Amino acid sequence: MSGSLNKVMLIGNLGRDPELKATPSGQSVARFSVATTETWKNQSGEKQSKTEWHNIVVWGKQAEIAEKYLRKGKQVMIEGRIQYREYTDQAGVKKTACDIRCDNFVMLGRMDEGGGGRDSGGYGGRASGGGSQDFEDHGAPSPAGGGSFPDDDIPF
Repeated sequence: MSGSLNKVMLIGNLGRDPELKATPSGQSVARFSVATTETWKNQSGEKQSKTEWHNIVVWGKQAEIAEKYLRKGKQVMIEGRIQYREYTDQAGVKKTACDIRCDNFVMLGRMDEGGGGRDSGGYGGRASGGGSQDFEDHGAPSPAGGGSFPDDDIPF
């Protein structure tokens, strides 16, 4: 059997509110971070934990939904794929960043658990790249390059 799979599923808490921008071509893109924490006991029986931070990128109508409803601290499930991009930092050093290109997200929990959307709609909804979901979304086109995007197409 040949083929490959690039699939990511995360359940974690938003580290910051989504930042919504538009590309020069007018397509919406939102970026935010999600923290996942793993806990375990070491050989001495002491509880240990490690938090990983994930950069999330959402495109199209889903980006607008994310900006409207997702808030720092809220729990969310993200489905997507890993993408790498290169950029040059302020010192002129080339670097590589790892992003999760979100295809679908599900807002977990309730709005009254702190934070919540700017409007008083229900929490616990889903945004998806296609199909009939809790939010109306007709699937946004992927960014140019088949889902990969150059750093200068991201306006932040």
